[in-house]
Formats: sequence, structure tokens, C-alpha cells
Amino acid sequence: MAEVRYTIIVCLCHCLTIMQLPPQNVFISDNPRNMTVNTTSLAFRNKAILAPMVRVGTLPMRLLALDYGADIVYCEELIDIKMLQCKRVVNEVLGTVDFVAPNERVVFRTCEREKDHVVFQMGTADAERALAVAKLVENDVAGIDVNMGCPKEYSTKGGMGAALLSDPDKIESILTTLVKGISKPVTCKIRILPSKEETISLVKKIERTGVAAVAVHGRKKEERPQHPVHCDVIKAISEAVSIPVIANGGSHDFIKEYSDIKVFQQVTAASSVMVARAAMWNPSVFRKEGPWPLKDVMQEYIKYAVRYDNHYTNTKYCLCQMLREQLENAQGKKLHAAQSMQEICEAFEMSSFYQETSALLEAKKASLEANNQDEEDHSEDSDVIKMAVKFDKREYPPQITPKMCLLEWCRKEKHPQPVYETVERPLDRLFCSIVTVAEQKYRSTLWEKSKKLAEQAAAIACLRTLGLPEGKWNEEANHLVNKRKRQDQEHLNNGEHGNDLVAEAACKKTHFLPGTSNPSVS
Repeated sequence: MAEVRYTIIVCLCHCLTIMQLPPQNVFISDNPRNMTVNTTSLAFRNKAILAPMVRVGTLPMRLLALDYGADIVYCEELIDIKMLQCKRVVNEVLGTVDFVAPNERVVFRTCEREKDHVVFQMGTADAERALAVAKLVENDVAGIDVNMGCPKEYSTKGGMGAALLSDPDKIESILTTLVKGISKPVTCKIRILPSKEETISLVKKIERTGVAAVAVHGRKKEERPQHPVHCDVIKAISEAVSIPVIANGGSHDFIKEYSDIKVFQQVTAASSVMVARAAMWNPSVFRKEGPWPLKDVMQEYIKYAVRYDNHYTNTKYCLCQMLREQLENAQGKKLHAAQSMQEICEAFEMSSFYQETSALLEAKKASLEANNQDEEDHSEDSDVIKMAVKFDKREYPPQITPKMCLLEWCRKEKHPQPVYETVERPLDRLFCSIVTVAEQKYRSTLWEKSKKLAEQAAAIACLRTLGLPEGKWNEEANHLVNKRKRQDQEHLNNGEHGNDLVAEAACKKTHFLPGTSNPSVS
């Protein structure tokens, strides 16, 4: 079957633009008449574009945009270094895949509903870091985008965003590394350079890296939304290269509703259109029949925010962007004062929805926990001695822990030192540890918030099973406390070396009396 040489991209208004392109182009079509596609084709398939906006491209907003007609949604720009600190966690309660930072904050959340529609956009200034992030997320997204157009200082100071525009060799390195290193399509987003010729030259260099498409924000890096978008430059780029060009920057001047998107596409001669602020103000801008009333749109957004446990500060921000000039009315003031998701729901008369949904999520969580517990109880770890214990630091003297007591006992009895094996439960990101002492395993049946707490609980289970002291305040003649006191006393009574140490410590801790300048007076 002959290879199809047509690329079909649907802009936000779903108007088809058919372009005759050479075989190496990398978009494919959903059109059933085109039965064969290039194997390197972009798996977006007839998708519209929702552009990223910082603090806007979270899961609830992306899902809402898809509901109203957008076909491709971008996450907010995420910095490569931050993403590399994250671990991938399957959240069974929400039905999501979460990328979680060490402080347990969810940096990126996605779900099956948007898997074939969401583009992960990153900020990066290093090819190898970019590739590492892309490999981390590529199985959960439709494509990878590198933001080379962000003019904000936090991005440019790190050599990312618009700072890359002055370093074409680094752009080439990053994009080439990504295209060769991952199976998903790679795109990038740029701003225009001081001259049309410079911009076209840069885009041609980008085209040679093998990217699937390039999005062009029609403003220079020093220009802001109030400046007119340079449609003529986007058009010149569209006519100069063979890869799809996605026009961006029309929200202020062009896009107010569905029909305006086609106008912006025609003026720029672009393959597709990317919308940011207009979609943030009202995601139903994608509806062919016209936008929904804002009240209905906000209620639908709140439902997604509650359903997917979106942080209330982000939810509040997005709702404020939708209300805009209505922030001074009664509802706007209630929203402004809200300090939780429940209070946001109250401001929009959705308290019952919040309570019902929260109860359902809690019930699902409890059910999954019970199932996990049953699986653990019937698992083949019958050789593990279990006990329902927790570690409470307040019950122990400073610097004395059950792990220390267990280690001291093992040394005394000439056993190998305790070995801890800790696992994390994906459901709620809690930890459980098994300690092996003298070839016997011990654990607590209670899950802890951290690896350290889980290990202490396992040590307690072992000590109590063996009838050994665990170092609590109320235990008589706490041997570890007494041992520490004896060691301190030995240091103080250690002859001339001990005196030297005391003198040195005294010098380090000299305090000057008020009103004196002589360092010998203390």
C-alpha cells in the first residue's frame, strides 16, 4: 500500500487543513480514507491544541478542555530538575498516575482519559536531563514538548525558555537527543526573533532535528500580551518549512469564541492553533456551538477539581481567572476568602457535591486498604512475626530509639546487625519495614508516613517479641542513656588530652559580656 503523503491537523475549531508534505513528516491522520501512515508519525491524530499556562495546565483544566472540544492539551511547563526528583506512583483511589516529589507534593498528575491527548511540556537547558525526564513520563503521555519561548526570569536565568533562542546549537542538541532517545513525538515552542529572516533560519534548523511540529508564539521575548501578535511572521514560517506550524498568541487580538480560531489559523497559514489565555478564561471556547455560560463552566471545573483532589490554591486561581471582572461581586468575594476546597464549593453552592464525592473517595480508599490488608494477611510471609505497634518519639529520651537498642543487643549477643527491608504502598504512599534479626523477621502491621518511622516500628516489634527493653523513658535503668553518660564522663576525665579538649571547647563557646571589647573577658 502506497505511503500516505498527506498530513491532516485539526485546529481548535476542528476545521481540516490538508497539506501535501514529503514522507518524512510526522503527523498522522484519523481520517479513515488514509489507511497508511508513516511509522514516525505523531500519534496526536486530528488533535486541537490547548497551550500550557503556568498554574493552569493541571489535570482538571485539561479534562474540561477535552470535554469542550480541544483534542490535545499541554500540561504546565515543568522544570527538568524538579521532575527528576519525582517518583511515579499509581494512585488507585483517584485512578491517576502521579509523579511525586520527595516532599510528597504531586508535581504532575495524569489519567487514562487524557493519555493519548496530553503533551508533557518541560523547561530544560540540558539534553541529557531532558532525555531522562522524557523517559520517565513517555509511557503516560502522547508527546514531549520543550518550551523555548517562556520569557519569565525564573526560566531564562536557568538558561531555559526564551534564553535558548540565542543558542541554536543547544536547541539542536536537546531536540536531536529527544527525537533519537524516545518513541513518542517531540515538539517545541518558540518565540520570534528580532527579524523574520533569523526566525525562519532557526525554525529550519529545528526542522532538521526531526521534531513532529513547532509552535510559534508570534511575539518577541520582550513583548507581552498587550503587544500585537505578529501574524505575518508566523505565516512566513508556515510557508517556509514543511513540518506543521502551530500558531500561538492570538487570545488577546483574535480569539474570543470558536469561530475566531479559524480566522487566526487562516491569517497565519498555520496547520493548527494553540490557545492559552482564552482557554483559561473560558475552556468552552472550543465548543462549535458557542461557549457555555460561565457559571456552568465553573461548576464543571470544580467537579473535576474535587474528583481529582486538585489543590485548593490552584483551583482558586483558575476560578479567579474565569471570573475576572466579576471578582468584586458577592460570589467573587466568597471565592477570594476561601481557604479550602470545601469553602470554594460553598461559594458556588456545591457543598453537597463536595461532601458526597469526598465520602465516596474515602470509602474507596478504605476498601482498597482493606483489600491490601487481606492480601498481606494471606501472603506467604508466614515466617514474619507481626505486631501492631507504632513509634512515638515523645516516649523516648533524646537520641535514644528502638533501632539503637536493637543494634546494641545484637552486638552484645554477637548476632549480625539488623537488616531492614522497607516497601512503599502505592495506594497512599505509606511505608512498612521488615527487620531480620538472628534469621527471624519482624514487622509492624501498621503503616507509617516515612521509611524511618517504619524501621523504628519494626525494631519495636522485634524487641517486644524478644522481651527486650526498647529505650522508653519509663523503663528502669535505661542502659543506653547510662552508657552515653559514662562515655561523656570518660571524655572529661581523659587526662591531659581531656583537659585540652575541655579547653578547646571552652574557647569555641566563649561569650562576651555586654559592654566589653576584650575577648579575654567572658
